[in-house]
Amino acid sequence: MERKTKINAEEGKQDLVITREFDLPLELLFKAYEEAEIVEQWMGTKVLKLENKQHGGYRFETSDAKGNVVLRANGTIHEFSPNQKITRTFEMENTSFGVQLELLQFEKLTDDTSKLSIHVIYESAAKRDQLLKLPFAQGINMAHNRLQDIAGKLK
Repeated sequence: MERKTKINAEEGKQDLVITREFDLPLELLFKAYEEAEIVEQWMGTKVLKLENKQHGGYRFETSDAKGNVVLRANGTIHEFSPNQKITRTFEMENTSFGVQLELLQFEKLTDDTSKLSIHVIYESAAKRDQLLKLPFAQGINMAHNRLQDIAGKLK
């Protein structure tokens, strides 16, 4: 089955670009990144903090079935332009991946479709390649599939 979320990672570079077209109006796609309750559903994580504003921040926590925390992530929101753009840092705590910069662009295609482009910049090409060895592409595609399903029900 073809993945709808595409990842373009050029050899030797320290960045990548993730793109996905959604059967969602632009406003619903953006809302899925803006509202903590929706983020929790499609990301499968608990949102401990989500301040959608310039110099705001966020913190996520993911637990296993037994309630053990398996991942904590946090970042600072540097730019927040509703229905257009979010620029933020992203850090997985207690890992060797370091902080990455994420530039999320939201684009209206038609009244009922939209596109998300995420440009991610890593500390080094080696850090990026290390992450790509994990089931990263599969995971983000699954999360975007859930986003489509959950936000689609809000229409």
